[in-house]
Amino acid sequence: MMRFRRKAGALAAIVGLLALTACQSAHTEPPAATVGASAVFPDAQVKPLVGALPQRSVSPPPATRLASGLIPPTNRWYSGLVFGAKPQPVFPLPLSFALTASGFAFGLPSVTANPTVIAGGYAPQVALDAGAGGATVTAYDDVSVTLEFHTASGARIGHTTIAEGSPLVGFTADSPVTLASSAAFAPGAGLTADRSLAVASIGGRQYAALTPTGAFTESRNRMRLARGQSIVLFPVPTGSTPDKVAQAVSGPLLSVSTGYSTGPATATTALDYRAGGGSTVFAALPTQSPLAAGTTCDLGHYESIYGTMRLCSGQRLAWSVPLAAENGALPLGRLSASDRPAVIAQLRRDAAATTPLPADSYFGGKALYRIANLLTIARAVGVADVAAALKTRLATALHAWSDPNGCATRPAQCFVYDPAMHGIVGLAASFGSDQFNDHHFHYGYFLYAAGVLAEADPSSTRVLAPVIDLLAADLATSGPSTLFPQRRTFDPYTGHSWASGFSPFADGNNQESSSEAVNAWNGLALWADASGNAALKTEARWMLSSEIASARSDWVAGDLASFTGFQHEIVSINWGGKRDYATWFSPDPNAMLGIQLIPMSPVSTYLAGDPARIKRNVTEATPHGFDVQFGDYLTMYSALAGGSELTKARAMAKTLAATAIDDADSRTYLLAWLATRG
Repeated sequence: MMRFRRKAGALAAIVGLLALTACQSAHTEPPAATVGASAVFPDAQVKPLVGALPQRSVSPPPATRLASGLIPPTNRWYSGLVFGAKPQPVFPLPLSFALTASGFAFGLPSVTANPTVIAGGYAPQVALDAGAGGATVTAYDDVSVTLEFHTASGARIGHTTIAEGSPLVGFTADSPVTLASSAAFAPGAGLTADRSLAVASIGGRQYAALTPTGAFTESRNRMRLARGQSIVLFPVPTGSTPDKVAQAVSGPLLSVSTGYSTGPATATTALDYRAGGGSTVFAALPTQSPLAAGTTCDLGHYESIYGTMRLCSGQRLAWSVPLAAENGALPLGRLSASDRPAVIAQLRRDAAATTPLPADSYFGGKALYRIANLLTIARAVGVADVAAALKTRLATALHAWSDPNGCATRPAQCFVYDPAMHGIVGLAASFGSDQFNDHHFHYGYFLYAAGVLAEADPSSTRVLAPVIDLLAADLATSGPSTLFPQRRTFDPYTGHSWASGFSPFADGNNQESSSEAVNAWNGLALWADASGNAALKTEARWMLSSEIASARSDWVAGDLASFTGFQHEIVSINWGGKRDYATWFSPDPNAMLGIQLIPMSPVSTYLAGDPARIKRNVTEATPHGFDVQFGDYLTMYSALAGGSELTKARAMAKTLAATAIDDADSRTYLLAWLATRG
């Protein structure tokens, strides 16, 4: 999560593989994806909707290093290279990489751990000076980015492509060039008639350079390339040798294409690494298991802040996670005769306690989500008068937010299209959403509420669709588009989202609230179902399943035992270059875990699992008890341990301080959620 504030209160059938064809050359924007025969939110569908919104850049666009005609790639692992007056280091694991004044530097981070941080920061162990006066991003896809180096006058020197999972850093000359290396490479025996292998030792690690034969003619630090020639550099993995890896690498990386499919029980991601000459290598994260049949990972390994990464050969990295289905209602058929009266009585109190709804796109969205859950409970328990009043209130508020012309007549509770940044911004903007921070967190609440209202009143879909479809398109476009980037926040390699729009950080991009990211894709799938968008539903379920798997492994239930020195049960913010036990808004332990639970939607049962781990997490988070920020969510989470913990949680919920109930929640929902456990 990218927030600089303290939060208040805080198809079953197998679907054909989506192929997102990446850039076909190093200097073109990638063509976009199709799902079967249909794209998700193509221009023909959304262009009229965008045209109906006011066009406005709420914040001035930042300086960029981006070729003309490319949609600004916010919320990417490489966004720090693109935006801002100075480029930031980025982390295409297992590597770290940065632009320098005249070229670039890269290296394998050294992983360390202290009580609150697992660190693997920028390590410039090999630097190449190309005599460049600047660099520009000329192509990108979900996983890779291509940088063109040029002289101060704009003449092209060469280009490089880096990607998550690839340990390779290639450079292809666009004109004759001599590269000066900070490392002295000892040229080795030729691998072929036109390609040789050189090796340098740096800080106890070998780095290898695949170069055209004769490239090292002046010295061990200088490589001469003719136009069109390439070099490929890489750190030699532990347990392998330079020549073993080199034999699997035919040329520099060019791009990466993304595919996905969903089946009855799994969601599968497939990344195709396209390299010059065909064959290449890629490193698999510990969470990328099981790998697709036929994948060979016997080239050694690298250590990273996310664990040991195995180096594999081939072209496709594919793995599966358990399929998760969207859920917008509690299973209230389980309510016992004794629980039902208490839930209804609290429902009447919470429904009657109306207050003005917040005007910004974060807290405003949370308020809509709260009403939506009260509505589903009222309908399920058969309190018709309360249900009717809640439906009217939710419809009135959502219709206001869904008025395409709203921002032409009022300063808040409306949306505009930013033509410079190619995205939807809610007014009033909050916590940097005008800089494209946290869009999935904000819009997930709207999508969820819209899905609930559409289920209660299908006729409302037509009224909501023009704007709610645009919120979905801001997050989930995949296909030929001149209006939105591809899946703005979601990273298919890591399986989770990135929250910072421009990523102005030396540790790369970051995400704090894994649970609000899950809520985004749950809401997206609910809206896809309500609006009859089958392609969107498939995509949403894939992202939901992936984000859930990552939330468990990287935030709340991961194996941290190997990071000796780190003294906590969970990670609260994951970055490209470090992992923190910290939040953007509070130093309190309840906040560290609570921000991974909010808003405990009906899909939150993914947080269940090992009761002992849940108990340890809760114990760490509640040294001051449960009458704290996010106390409601901590209470619900504790109940997932079952047995006596569920009994205690049910008792606590009745007396929990009102200040411990988040503004996306209500005591009604808290009681109902707990009553449906077990």
